[in-house]
Amino acid sequence: MSTSAITEAAPLSLCAREPHVPADRLVAEMVPPPRFDAVRFDTYIPDPNQPSQTQAVEVLRSFATGLGGAHASGAGRRRWFQKKPAAPAGPRGVYLDGGYGVGKTHLLASLWHATPAEPSLKAFGTFVELTNLVGALGFQQTVATLGGHRLLCIDEFELDDPGDTVLVSTLLGKLVDAGVALAATSNTLPGKLGEGRFAAADFLREIQGLSAHFRPLRIDGEDYRHRGLPEAPAPYADEQVTRAAYATPGASLDDFPHLLEHLARVHPSRYGALTDDVRAVCLTGVTPVPDQSTALRLVVLADRLYDREVPVLASGLPFDKLFSDEMLNGGYRKKYFRAISRLTALARDAKGLVAQ
Repeated sequence: MSTSAITEAAPLSLCAREPHVPADRLVAEMVPPPRFDAVRFDTYIPDPNQPSQTQAVEVLRSFATGLGGAHASGAGRRRWFQKKPAAPAGPRGVYLDGGYGVGKTHLLASLWHATPAEPSLKAFGTFVELTNLVGALGFQQTVATLGGHRLLCIDEFELDDPGDTVLVSTLLGKLVDAGVALAATSNTLPGKLGEGRFAAADFLREIQGLSAHFRPLRIDGEDYRHRGLPEAPAPYADEQVTRAAYATPGASLDDFPHLLEHLARVHPSRYGALTDDVRAVCLTGVTPVPDQSTALRLVVLADRLYDREVPVLASGLPFDKLFSDEMLNGGYRKKYFRAISRLTALARDAKGLVAQ
């Protein structure tokens, strides 16, 4: 690579970062991720061939409206002359049940935006982010922090981790008792591998005593990111990726195998902070992921990059070759397909970084 192609500012390196995230940031960041800042029910485009999608929007609109008069244990914030608001009719929770890419997170974020409450009285996060919050604050302080909220939205409820499922189910029980409304999506349990199967029965069984608080909403459909879209661009050459990294302000540049090694040294709760101020991620030498632990860490990074709309430019193998057939047929297959889908979308976003 000629020196004329290199600017004065070298690219960032994710491998050089080891972020530390204070607990107060974890709480403040429990809002829909940047990708979903502007989503609303009106911006969700139902597939005309999937009536369940239109029905889900209608039910969620009504659910949000019903939360307008509901308040949690923060009832003490009401003025003495105000009447105690009536509890909304029906379940205090909704569970969005469907495959990856049907827009569950879009709908969950739209519910958060549509709920008539101050942002400080609404929380939105993934299951992993919620468990990280408990780890940072402690169980009782987390209950106290979230117990005055009107709504808690949990994206990607992790049914494949029994210990964390029990922890979060216990937390949700405390929050329901405090009057907090709940909304959730989830992945499938290991072993539930049938095409088209949904996780509602698994979810309701795993949360046991809380199941009565949830109304399942089935959302059928194919991955919207691939509807009518071109195939993912083929990987570029190492030199193209490197040139693009140097030419793009705020881009990072890392060797893919080295990045996988680095992810093992950074707790997944910090992967969002790992990408702070990164405008594009450039990776050279993409190879198959060597083992399941590494693969699951990569899934978390893919989620954080997708949330933040960070384009990913890569050389080496295409992203649909990241995971082995054994992984794609195993208990975490849904996570791996989600990662492939999201990285493919980000690879399309990165096409403009390469000089034509």
